[in-house]
Amino acid sequence: MLVGGEVEIRIADNGCGIPPEVAGRVFDPFFTTKDVGKGTGQGLAISYAIVRQKHGGSIGFVGRPGGGTCFTIRLPLHAASLTAEEAAT
Repeated sequence: MLVGGEVEIRIADNGCGIPPEVAGRVFDPFFTTKDVGKGTGQGLAISYAIVRQKHGGSIGFVGRPGGGTCFTIRLPLHAASLTAEEAAT
């Protein structure tokens, strides 16, 4: 869907949701709630870097334990020119 000068993509599931105590860490490199050997904790960190730092977009989510999660990705329609400081946030 178009939102202002951005394309918005939503991806939702009806899974177990994201507990509030880990919500602030889901985009951290190597963070995972999976057992050892079952996940690297890189997927969302890499997604964040691509969306935010490479394309000047945003990625976030809304979820509740037991109620699924909806990730929202917004990408600018026109190429963004970010300073190094903006890309780091």
